Amino acid sequence: MSIATITLSSKGQVVIPKEIRDELHWEPGTELELISTPTGLTLRTKKPTGKLNLADLRGILKYDGPPISTEELCKSVDFYPDWDESEKRSR
Repeated sequence: MSIATITLSSKGQVVIPKEIRDELHWEPGTELELISTPTGLTLRTKKPTGKLNLADLRGILKYDGPPISTEELCKSVDFYPDWDESEKRSR
């Protein structure tokens, strides 16, 4: 995350520095939302109005640790050899 100081022009315009646009992958034409809050402003990309594809979610969760095997990842999943018993628990 970067921080930059910008100046409001006489026309009420601001320029988002290139390094921040690059970091956020904001290209020309990217639609943004400006949200007024009690403590200031929030600027974010406009949420798409259509459905998301699974590929749109890639990279949303970050993990900085060592790689985890599939077996290790699945250890914490609730599993019962008896399917009926497992179904009862999910209700």
